[in-house]
Amino acid sequence: MKIHEYQAKDIFAKYGIPINAGYICHSVEDAISAYDRMDNDLVVVKAQVLTGGRGKAGGVKLAKDTIEMRNHAATILGMDIKGYIVDRILLAKAEDIEAEYYVSFVIDRNTKSTLLMLSKEGGVDIEEVARQTPEKIHKIAIDPTIGMPDYLARQAGFLLFDDIKQVRQAASIFQKLYKLFLETDASLAEINPLILTPDKKVIAIDAKMTFDDNALYRQEKIKALFEPTEEEKKEQKAKSKGFSYVHLGGEIGCMVNGAGLAMTTMDMIKLYGGNPANFLDIGGSSNPTKVIEAMKLLLSDKDVRVVLINIFGGITRCDDVANGLLQAFDQIETDIPIVIRLTGTNEAEGRALLKGTKFHTAETMGEATRMAVELANY
Repeated sequence: MKIHEYQAKDIFAKYGIPINAGYICHSVEDAISAYDRMDNDLVVVKAQVLTGGRGKAGGVKLAKDTIEMRNHAATILGMDIKGYIVDRILLAKAEDIEAEYYVSFVIDRNTKSTLLMLSKEGGVDIEEVARQTPEKIHKIAIDPTIGMPDYLARQAGFLLFDDIKQVRQAASIFQKLYKLFLETDASLAEINPLILTPDKKVIAIDAKMTFDDNALYRQEKIKALFEPTEEEKKEQKAKSKGFSYVHLGGEIGCMVNGAGLAMTTMDMIKLYGGNPANFLDIGGSSNPTKVIEAMKLLLSDKDVRVVLINIFGGITRCDDVANGLLQAFDQIETDIPIVIRLTGTNEAEGRALLKGTKFHTAETMGEATRMAVELANY
């Protein structure tokens, strides 16, 4: 789960992390009113959307007076940034910047711990820094039994600063950010950039946080901030229907019984040159109603050119699955090609039931995947 910058800053402030506070505005009139209340003429107007790349898209602008601020607010509100329409902006004091840094806590599956990432290359895409100059990124694995004691926080501070005064400020921010990270069940807590001002103050002028969806049941205040995208709404609906769905953006819709088989199916599609449109695990059921709901979900994706149904019959018999599919497609009208691979218990009987129908059937996963990729590229 993602939240907006201004919401993350509110959380930062509650934990005592120094930020450049601002006002959230939903209209140009709101922005003018907020600007009148600020004690600084130079302000930054920032689009609030749940995606990165706002600056490159023109969603972050400096303004030195009311007219310039009004023009920027009018331009940014309603802007489309990577498919997200800007419906609010953050108006904040523009800080003088002597240097910019990158700081974040993330979950590292390799070390099975929280990872503190630091770089003197702040204010830019950290992914580009990692790709082009990985030596500029420092990584510190945090032992969960020790946490972030003073000595470790100061050690991290010296990776960014030489002056002990700034090291102490940074160390305090790292400790508070780590505490926040743990207590909110975050999967990412990022400051980019963390800045040093000319009067030698260390301040977070941006904030980004994402949270573990599986822990939201114990984070009611954070859960209340959730603003699901259309794809996330689909995922929630799928969960309510008893199956797992994740949108991936390709052209081959996948319906599979079993998470492991679903992952392998997606790998096979990539191997043969295609792109999976989704991860969809319907579980071990041949229930026609469940198949209908799953197909409706797949077909609602306008990018899907072909559907690949990959079923392994273990306890569930393939002839039962075939009957379920036939009943389901009696109620579904679609011109999209459907490729079905059945294997396992009563597979011959299942394929026999599908013979002569509009479905494209296959015996092996490789055969089914190649067929789906060919049909998608037709």
